[in-house]
Amino acid sequence: MNEGMISKRYAKALLLYAKEQKVEDALYEDMKTIASAFAHEPKLHMAMDNPILSLDDKLGLVKAVLGGKISEPLGRFMDLVFKNRRETLLHNISLSYTDMYREMKDMNMGRLVTATPVDKSVAEKMKGLLQKIKPGTLDFETSVDPDIEGGFILYVDTYRLDASVKSQLKRIRQQLIADNSKIS
Repeated sequence: MNEGMISKRYAKALLLYAKEQKVEDALYEDMKTIASAFAHEPKLHMAMDNPILSLDDKLGLVKAVLGGKISEPLGRFMDLVFKNRRETLLHNISLSYTDMYREMKDMNMGRLVTATPVDKSVAEKMKGLLQKIKPGTLDFETSVDPDIEGGFILYVDTYRLDASVKSQLKRIRQQLIADNSKIS
């Protein structure tokens, strides 16, 4: 069976259960944390794929990702996932849950990436501008990536506005190479 379909089914079941228990907001934060941990720590994928690690050890890793504590509804869901040996799909399940939650709440995702930390007022101003452009609520976060060398990259759902120094220098370099190839 298709892994994407399985992940979506588990995520949908969790969302329905969370709505019934009125804990969908808390589980959204937990699933965002899990998705972020998988994205930033490739060894977590390897651990979930490792057949030698016990299910208790894998569950311990998930608890560690969530700061050592796990809510009762999420704990019950994790028991189901691990009992059915679907721990390798946990990253996809968390991504599917966050997508379904955002769709249900008419929520947009925004992220501002800068080379250095930005002042809170700047972040709020960018968030305000995005809220004028895209109706609905906005889940907005900021992050720092020194590799962009300056400027910013703004993500809104599937759109990307790249105003970084790194990409501008890359465009100038490509143009110079193209111009020099015409001279030869």
